Amino acid sequence: MSTMTSSRPLESKRVRFAHGPGFWVIAAAFLTTMAFSTVPTPLYAIYQHRDGFPTYVITVIFASYAVGVMASLYLAGHVSDWLGRRRIALLAVLAEALSAAIFLFWQDVPGLLVARFICGVGVGVLTATATAHLSELRQVARPEEDPSRSALISSMVNLGGLAVGPLVGGVLAQYVSSPLERPYEVFLVLLLLSALGVALVPETVERLEERPAYRPQRVALPSAAKPLFFASAMGAFAAFAILGLFTSLAPTFLSGTLHQTSRLLAGVVTFAVFIASAGSQVVFVRLARQLQLRIGLVAMSVGLIAVATGGLLPSLWLFVAGGIIAGAGVGLVFRGAVATAASLADPTSRGEVLAALFLIAYAGLAIPVLAIGLGIALLPAQVALLIFSALILALVNTAVLRMLTAHRN
Repeated sequence: MSTMTSSRPLESKRVRFAHGPGFWVIAAAFLTTMAFSTVPTPLYAIYQHRDGFPTYVITVIFASYAVGVMASLYLAGHVSDWLGRRRIALLAVLAEALSAAIFLFWQDVPGLLVARFICGVGVGVLTATATAHLSELRQVARPEEDPSRSALISSMVNLGGLAVGPLVGGVLAQYVSSPLERPYEVFLVLLLLSALGVALVPETVERLEERPAYRPQRVALPSAAKPLFFASAMGAFAAFAILGLFTSLAPTFLSGTLHQTSRLLAGVVTFAVFIASAGSQVVFVRLARQLQLRIGLVAMSVGLIAVATGGLLPSLWLFVAGGIIAGAGVGLVFRGAVATAASLADPTSRGEVLAALFLIAYAGLAIPVLAIGLGIALLPAQVALLIFSALILALVNTAVLRMLTAHRN
């Protein structure tokens, strides 16, 4: 399978967008999908109040999303290397539209589980596909540009979309009627428009007549490169664990432990954490990757300590400030992990390697959140938060220090 340097004549007659505009169409579809994946964050408390289920059910609903992401990354995250970026991206966006429809018409807990799982499946497929597609579109449109520019935009779109979702959900939940319907109606329209745009972008992978036999995900890297890959993946795991906390249980902590019941505040806090993740990448973009990793490590460490302390006191401002500081560190560590993994792969396996990285990262979104959900059922919420913070603090320090050591070697 080879990555194309220009579109084929036959395709150029069918595609309306050139590679430059196509880059931004894929970026917009990626951002819309990621925003949709987090729009339920401030709505979980409404579902819980309406149906009266315990807090751990929220973590199960959230985990169904992460399981969907991991399943699709393992089974299909790499197939765009064989079948083409555009086709797989289109299917992923349509899966998100189906998820939005299920949210609208099946609002019981089983429906929420199914909708979140399908949402995860679409996100898992699109994350690796869009990241590779953006890199290849940018390479054709601006061959003289540093490839790290595309990686920065892709990472910002990913995290920026995750930031926008809770804010939109929180605003609509606070100020419009039917808060469990209106957000999904808005995103159903946006996702269908995104699908139309994706259908019109250029393909960047030439599909051969004889495709390789299907196999699930694996890491196609030389043995010498695998230690650096797995160090990067461990860093992404720790970073996503922090994001998982703020996209699943932060509203519960705000309303329960911190006695803040505003739906808008729940959305704003999560938005602030994710926008800090995206913004830190812009602020520190000119620094060397090793220095960015060091700053990210310090920020995540300080932020985790502040989050745990804010839960224990309790202190709203310390909890929120800690989340924002940790979020800024997440952005730097996550970008470093993606850029490192992408640099280890050749063009024919880039989608596969990125899918493997995101598979491990999204395990960080599910496993720690399920654990803290179980901890809340057995322990005071503040104690569960303290244990969570301590474990992720140890993990992120181990991961980033290994990444820095591997870079030096």
